[in-house]
Amino acid sequence: MIKRNTLMDELISYIQKNLRKGYTKESLHWALINQGYSKFEVEKALKRADMELARKAPPLKTPPEIKYELVEPEEYASTKVVETKPFWKKLLGL
Repeated sequence: MIKRNTLMDELISYIQKNLRKGYTKESLHWALINQGYSKFEVEKALKRADMELARKAPPLKTPPEIKYELVEPEEYASTKVVETKPFWKKLLGL
């Protein structure tokens, strides 16, 4: 039973190390499964690694500010929109 805990600890440290390097959880998940680890062990290790990393993360002092800005491409800025009349208005001269 001790072997399982050390194996889980090794998986957790491996996941944390590679998450810091920039690998995604999904890529680590499939890499470990392809190496022969069970899906259950990998998912459990990912959850524990997430919890440990979240516990070590510094708390936010201020909430993040989300700003939205609409940017229009230059090619659309110079085009003019021409409104056309429906056929029946043209026919009646309205």
